[in-house]
Amino acid sequence: MPLSARKFLKSVSGSFAPLLAILLIPMVAALGFSIDYTSAVSTRASMQNALDAASLSITTLATDTSLADRQVKLQEAYLANGGQGTSKLDSFVVATDGAASIKASAGFAMPTNFMQIARINTVQVGVASAVTKRPALVQATFKVTKISGWWGKTMTLYGTKFGDTVANKLMKITYTYNGYGDPKGYGTATVSTINGATITMVQQQVCTTTTVTSFYGLPTTTITQTSGTRKYATTCVNTMYPATGAGAVIDVSQMDQLYLQMDVPSGNPTVLKSNDPATSNRLYADGVEIASGQTVDIFTLVPCGQTSTQAWEDGGSSVPTSPTITDSNADFFYTVTGKCAFNQRASETLLTQ
Repeated sequence: MPLSARKFLKSVSGSFAPLLAILLIPMVAALGFSIDYTSAVSTRASMQNALDAASLSITTLATDTSLADRQVKLQEAYLANGGQGTSKLDSFVVATDGAASIKASAGFAMPTNFMQIARINTVQVGVASAVTKRPALVQATFKVTKISGWWGKTMTLYGTKFGDTVANKLMKITYTYNGYGDPKGYGTATVSTINGATITMVQQQVCTTTTVTSFYGLPTTTITQTSGTRKYATTCVNTMYPATGAGAVIDVSQMDQLYLQMDVPSGNPTVLKSNDPATSNRLYADGVEIASGQTVDIFTLVPCGQTSTQAWEDGGSSVPTSPTITDSNADFFYTVTGKCAFNQRASETLLTQ
């Protein structure tokens, strides 16, 4: 070491050493504050992620869950997702149309390490989260309009409840050909709701066909067909049970999944499913054929507060035959009306903050 440096370090007569010690205090403090600040930023990010996840989770609870129970579940989910401190459910508002808005916040007094030099023992870290949720399908009402064909067939609505893995039958429409021999073929359709082992008929459509010499003077609701020189007239009578009934009214508010299945024992294929990409294109929704290779979500196929006209091609014709529905490329016509409200399905939820 150079002689001058050794003399400087050994010197006790000067005032530089105390000055250096004084200067080191703010330097160390600044470095420590930076470390604590970085820790606070990291803590805030993890808290935000935890609160967002917790806010989303409480929207999937049962619709009748109390605010107090949602608060408990919010805190549980917040901590489970790595949040620190305490979360708070600031508001959970469901509008008359079923749309929901949720606001939550969380706070944590983060202990400091270096800031304690300046007598700052904790730093308050806060985050907020906001969620909106659109109304979702809670009820679907099915009603037959017209079914034809020489093949018997059954359409069934299957639903899987939240937390379950097995789908249950909720509704079915059965069709039996009357065997008259007319080109299109008409018969009897029966619509029933299913609740476990209980099957309740809610609609029956009976179609009767005769041969006539002329279509003149027939009621406008008569279905007319011509084959060669023969003329066929078909009359369909609808009976609702009860008489003022709307059809098969199905509560789907507790369903996480829904799909339609058409069983056609004489068809090819014999089983058609809305959630099977190989057969879903035999389904028409509001006059348009489902594109090939699609999996259909019944929750989105049934509009809120509106009636959708749907139909199936039962397998007698190859598909796709036409992107637009006609009597020649579909056999099983019905309507389904949706009712929407607040629902615990997660797919309708969106983070807004």
